Amino acid sequence: MNISIVGTGYVGLVSGACLAETGAIVNCIDVNQSKIDNLNNGIMPIYEPGLEDIVKRNVLKERLFFKTKLAEVVNDSDAIFIAVGTPPDEDGSADLKYVVGVAREIGQNLLKYTVVVTKSTVPVGTAKKVKAAIQDELDKRGVKVEFDVASNPEFLKEGNAVDDFLKPDRIVVGVESEMAEKVLKRLYKPFVLNNHPIIIMDITSSEMTKYAANSMLATKISFINDIANLCEIVGADINLVRKGIGSDSRIGHKFLYPGVGYGGSCFPKDVQALIKTATEYGYDLKVLRAVEEVNQYQKTVLFSKIYTHFDGNLKDKTIAIWGLSFKPETDDMREAPSLVLIKSLLANGAVVSVYDPIAMDEAKHTLGDSVKYCNDMNEALIGADALAVVTEWSEFRLPNFKVMERLMNNKVLFDGRNIFDQEQINEFGFKYYSIGRKELN
Repeated sequence: MNISIVGTGYVGLVSGACLAETGAIVNCIDVNQSKIDNLNNGIMPIYEPGLEDIVKRNVLKERLFFKTKLAEVVNDSDAIFIAVGTPPDEDGSADLKYVVGVAREIGQNLLKYTVVVTKSTVPVGTAKKVKAAIQDELDKRGVKVEFDVASNPEFLKEGNAVDDFLKPDRIVVGVESEMAEKVLKRLYKPFVLNNHPIIIMDITSSEMTKYAANSMLATKISFINDIANLCEIVGADINLVRKGIGSDSRIGHKFLYPGVGYGGSCFPKDVQALIKTATEYGYDLKVLRAVEEVNQYQKTVLFSKIYTHFDGNLKDKTIAIWGLSFKPETDDMREAPSLVLIKSLLANGAVVSVYDPIAMDEAKHTLGDSVKYCNDMNEALIGADALAVVTEWSEFRLPNFKVMERLMNNKVLFDGRNIFDQEQINEFGFKYYSIGRKELN
């Protein structure tokens, strides 16, 4: 099959590479010439484990191509996926100008039957807007060409996106014709040979499924963080509580890890967009409003602990930060909790030294020269009055505490992800703060 994907961001690039891996001929389109040039030279715009290898392999096998002109490939495509950005507007709604813009360009060039698929995360009703935009351009040209619009939301986890695409839990497809269903079932057949289901539904339900799924996961995170905060007050241990409730098969253990809040490109934006959609239809999503409120508060928790420890005097105190990306195995810093912490520290006169295994270049774009960038985790500790762990990268889990003791001015550790054993920390004489656990010292 011949597939075109418009947009070479996180979703578009992973989707294109993985579809090419099954033998499809895939054209990835992006208006950013420098990004396309880099991709053609094997330079990835994002960090994602396994992505670079799969891209290079399929480019070499001439199954994956990167171009800037959608018009050149429209009529060579059995399906065209729209995977451009949908950034949030000031009111929280998704900005669909790029999605509709692609639809119009398709309508300006379409000559044969094609399935146009929304792959971007888009609110309910977007497929109708895409269909209307294509039809409007066809009418302007005075031509009649059959086409279908479908919805195929992605459920990729950053840091595990390639495996998620190749071995999906489920594939959700929203269609309004048997022809569109046939095309997409054929495309995704290689991914369901191990009994992973293709769930066929109407387009509106498909669009809602994506937002509902991310909002449910965000809800679990905010719930466990809210309970963790209460655990600290009453003297309970959130790790034990988490195990106790997670053992219930109706609840499960996943996404029940307390910390400093969720970030990234999906959860914050999707929760806000779903709240906005509900408002437009005259309904108030009270639970999701609370989810968002808890998450915003949770991003401030680590700073509050640091501020209290130093009696409100952070001027000229050096705080080391381990972990900048919003989660491990990605360089994505969008809505990252680390940014909230660093901004608060700097505003209160602290000196901040930072280290992240992958996200340092991205951090420089975001933070400029406001912090000290370090080459490794130990360099960040030199002269530090305290260490704050914000992202739970694997290399942070078993540090050399004797080296830490030698490098730091004060043995104070703020664990924003509960990755350390409290008793072991105490053995080395560190003052230790975590999330939702009572202090042992």
